[in-house]
Formats: sequence, C-alpha cells, structure tokens
Amino acid sequence: MTDPVTVPTRFRTLRPWLLAAFGRPVHRLALDAGSSCPNRDGTRGHGGCAYCDVEGSGTGALKSGLDLALQLELGLERLARREHGAGGVIAYLQSYSNTYVSPARLDEVLAVIEARAGAPLVGLSVATRPDTLPEWALARLARLHQRLPVWVELGLEAADDRVLAAINRLHTVAEFEDAVARVRGAGLVCVAHAILGLPDDGRAGARRTAEVLAESGVEGVKVHQLMVLKKTQFAARWREGALDVLDAPTYVAWLADFVERLGPEQILHRLTGDAAEDELLAPRWSLDKNDVRAALEAELEHRGTRQGEFAPLRAR
Repeated sequence: MTDPVTVPTRFRTLRPWLLAAFGRPVHRLALDAGSSCPNRDGTRGHGGCAYCDVEGSGTGALKSGLDLALQLELGLERLARREHGAGGVIAYLQSYSNTYVSPARLDEVLAVIEARAGAPLVGLSVATRPDTLPEWALARLARLHQRLPVWVELGLEAADDRVLAAINRLHTVAEFEDAVARVRGAGLVCVAHAILGLPDDGRAGARRTAEVLAESGVEGVKVHQLMVLKKTQFAARWREGALDVLDAPTYVAWLADFVERLGPEQILHRLTGDAAEDELLAPRWSLDKNDVRAALEAELEHRGTRQGEFAPLRAR
C-alpha cells in the first residue's frame, strides 16, 4: 500500500488543496437532511437513478431518528477526537437532492449549519441535482456563503443525454451546464460528479464527460467506477448478466483518459468509489484510495502525460 501522505505530481487532489486553503486537516461530515428527489416522487420519474440505492447515496440517518442538529453535534464530537481538536470539518448534506425542498425547509437546514459556523466547522457542501436548483435556493446559499464557504455538488454522471435517459437520470447535459453557470455566477464553488463505466457510455464517454466538465469550469470533480449496489435498479440487470462493470486495470486506464481531459486547475475530490461490504454486488476488486492514486500516477507517468494534457483549449 502506498504512503497515504504522498502527494501526486501529475494530477491535483483534494487533501493538499484543503491544507493550503484552511491550514489544517479537514474532513467531511456526511449529514442527512431528509430531502427527496424528483426521480422518486413522480415529478420526473419513479424509482430513482438506476445506480442509486434507497438512501439516495447517503446515510439514512434522519430515518433512524437523528435530527440534523444532533447528527451535526455528534459528528463534530467524533471528528474532534480524531484530530485531537486540531482539524476542520465540512458539513456535507449528502442524501438525495438537498435543494429539492420548500424555502422554509431549506431555511431550517441552513440555520442548523449557520449556528455552528466557525471552528471547527469550516464549510458546507450541498449535494443536489442540476434540475432542482431554483434561484431562491441559490440566493439562500449565497447568503450563507458570506459567513461560511459553501460548495454546491451537482451530479452529471455522463455527458450524453441518451445515457442519462437510459439510467433514469432524467435531466440533460444542457441543464447541468446551466446550473454550473448559475452556481458560479452566485459566487459559490461548484463540484461535479461523474461515473465511469455506465452502460453504453464506454471509454469515449469517459473522455467526453471530462471535456464537458473542463469546459463548464467546475472547481472540483468527483469521479468513481460504476458500482452495483443492492436495492438498485442495476442490481437485477447485473444478476441477469445484462450489466458489465469495469475491472481495476480498465478503470485506471479510463480514469487516466478522464484526468488528461480535465482542466489543469480542477481539483479531484474523489478518484474511486466505495460501499459497505454487505451492500456491494460488483465490482469486487479492492483498490483503496491510496492504491488508486498510485496506479493513476504510474499510468500517467508511463504515458508521459498529466492532468489537463488534452483538455479543451478554452479550459487550459
């Protein structure tokens, strides 16, 4: 296993950026605000995205009876012990689409975060969809940003409307690009999500998605391999033999293609996905985050390339 403090030289990762920005180790604290999704309640569709589990890729903590304020306090206490009080925390509203709520509910959620603004809470990251980001929500996030750095995380997953429809994502690339422009116009940091290995997307799709992300100007990127989880639409297809997943060498090769086409200044927040052992069906190969970083560095070194090598000209 590689040294966890080794800093890659051919691509930009989050940890060094956080240390430079905040002057201390910073960890994310995943929170569940009880939000929903237009792909589940019938507004756009039913059943959610084909890869998404019933917790909306989150913790499900609110369903267990832990209200948001208590989740936050318990998490801050736990992370304070981890860093002996010297670390910072970014509150991460992770589950479902966190601006797909009423104005009153978003105000309640943001008030919980704002009440704890300041050390150790150094930022807020809000996961949502590009088609559930009204101007009033952006205005509220921008207001909080005056006290606490706010990131907006938008799922793109694949830069192909055909693929997005097939996985029941049910928004368009154009909607994503518009949302990014509005987030950045509001003065907020934008982080985009991508998945490599979605059905019918392929290696060319991985390259195309990176190019769209580079041109959009998002400050951060989260990317991971397609994972098949229990309690998802993809689970049945995988069991029937109708869905393939990437092996580890293929993922690293596609990931290198992807990174070569990002903008050179974009920060890679995530390079691989993980899931609880009892929830993951495939792939079963195990590369932890440090191993993926090392494999990607080695692949780029072998090619003689680095992040941004083949980025669209206007993203360089």
